[in-house]
Amino acid sequence: MPLDLSQARADLEAQLTDTVRISRTAGQPVLDLVTGEPGQTPTTVVYDGPGAALSTHGQIVLGQVLGQDWLSEGSAWYRLVTPVSAPVALLGDLVEVVTETGGLAGRIWLADDVTEASTVEICRSTRLMERITTASSAI
Repeated sequence: MPLDLSQARADLEAQLTDTVRISRTAGQPVLDLVTGEPGQTPTTVVYDGPGAALSTHGQIVLGQVLGQDWLSEGSAWYRLVTPVSAPVALLGDLVEVVTETGGLAGRIWLADDVTEASTVEICRSTRLMERITTASSAI
């Protein structure tokens, strides 16, 4: 039985109940004249809409819900899943979960590679790397 791509996309997108934001660097940080430290790097939002940040375990569960293996496990602990209509995330883009119900809201990742592509697409899939913003977080 051939795969109905339109139905597969609709089934997957129905599971994307979080709101995610993808931002891209849009300039150089401004130097804080008091501390001598660089300030926030300006960014521009390239996508704000449905998506999901999935751990490797979440990828397996969603594959079971859909009844097909649409995304194999990779070396990344997290993946961003967005509709095919979403723009391609580029290496270094910031990915933030804006609203959700599982404890990921407010966490920020870096796109670890350009969004993966294939001949047959039912979603956009991007490997993510946890963003560490302070030295104490790295310990």
